Amino acid sequence: MAHTAFITGATRGIGLCIAKLFLEKGMNVAVTYEKNDTAAHKMAKEFDGKNLMIIKCDVSDYYAVQNAFEKVSSVFGGVDILVNNAGIAQQKLFCDISRKEWDRMFDVNIGAMYNTVKCCYNHMVNQKWGRIINISSIWGISGASCEVHYSASKAAVIGFTKALAKELGPSGICVNCVAPGVIDTEMNSHLCEEDMTALEEETPLCRIGTVQDIALCVEYLVSDGASFITGQVISPNGGIVI
Repeated sequence: MAHTAFITGATRGIGLCIAKLFLEKGMNVAVTYEKNDTAAHKMAKEFDGKNLMIIKCDVSDYYAVQNAFEKVSSVFGGVDILVNNAGIAQQKLFCDISRKEWDRMFDVNIGAMYNTVKCCYNHMVNQKWGRIINISSIWGISGASCEVHYSASKAAVIGFTKALAKELGPSGICVNCVAPGVIDTEMNSHLCEEDMTALEEETPLCRIGTVQDIALCVEYLVSDGASFITGQVISPNGGIVI
């Protein structure tokens, strides 16, 4: 029987690439998005006929997430593989970050993980198998100037991962974290060409990462080959010292 994967924020960028790899492996795949209907429609058209479900959902809203999982379960059965990919970022001096912006950062980047794990926890425990991959960031490890709220929320993802891995290990569930370096995605589109060139020069592999680099890492972590890997933070970052 094919595994069922649930990927948040997956109609573009890293999430979309992960979904493609999973679909190619014959998995049932459910993805969420919040606002970009155009991207969702494009994805639906591209993968028409595949075992794909696209759900519009604010993952920071517990009841919306619960409803999404119920839809997936009614069609594919319980979720065996969870990829918490949805996230937001913002560059601001700490003194300019409003309380509303701080709370929203944590609601999406870490609160959503509570929501999704809560909804698949019992199913995974009952079947004694599961894979949970949480997407953090290199800045969750090292911190980034003018991104205190983002860095703090991504550091929380790492702590969440390590603790949950210890709790779920006895049930045969592997929980890991992927902390990408600088990746060529829409989230980094605000960087000018000069900044991107400087980042390339600072990276030992002399290039910016791609969504494929991250998706392949996630694909490995959900595979049987990674069955003895849990509670780890893997940072595909081109060799940047952190």
